[in-house]
Amino acid sequence: MKPILFNTEMVRAILDGRKTVTRRVVKPQHLRVLESPYHKEHPEMPDGVLLDKLCRPPYLSGGILYVRETWAEVETVYGVPYYVYKASDQNGLHSSRQNFYRWYPSIHMPKEAARLFLRVTGVRVERLQDISEEDAISEGIEKRSVPVINASGVLEYRIPGTNSVCISGRGAFSNLWNSTIKMDKLPVHGWDANPWVWVIEFKRCERPKEEG
Repeated sequence: MKPILFNTEMVRAILDGRKTVTRRVVKPQHLRVLESPYHKEHPEMPDGVLLDKLCRPPYLSGGILYVRETWAEVETVYGVPYYVYKASDQNGLHSSRQNFYRWYPSIHMPKEAARLFLRVTGVRVERLQDISEEDAISEGIEKRSVPVINASGVLEYRIPGTNSVCISGRGAFSNLWNSTIKMDKLPVHGWDANPWVWVIEFKRCERPKEEG
């Protein structure tokens, strides 16, 4: 069982059932792979298929992942510790207890603190901008209908964690993607760079029995 990191908004999207797929940059990127001797021997092979063969995917179909998220450990008066999660704090329930809860970044979350488990249902490689409208929404984008006078309403797509909306799911996802990329990496991994990405589809599952 491997860990997978999500920020707080994406954890909320998983909990809400809005997020069932995630994209992760292929490393190394295509230039090094496509210049390999294997590519020269198989010029007829589409680049995406070649990458799928030569780059090791971060996760395998059928595998179970445990989600690392922002968390805190709290000790009760009886000395029994338990965990709380920032993604469950949508209404600021813990805001008055900042001195009580010490939030830790997801990267430091131990496996025993995990509450979310995902079964990988599919893994493929594609260009970032090849994402479909349906897949963009499945990345956790919020779709809602806005009433309009003398009309049945219009659809808008909210970027999670913001008040910004777009007229399409792909537009919202492109902004969401760029918000997760460091500024110095945008020229290589940003939306406009159109990098190769792993597309990892998943569904929630129960904690594996062997994990307790």
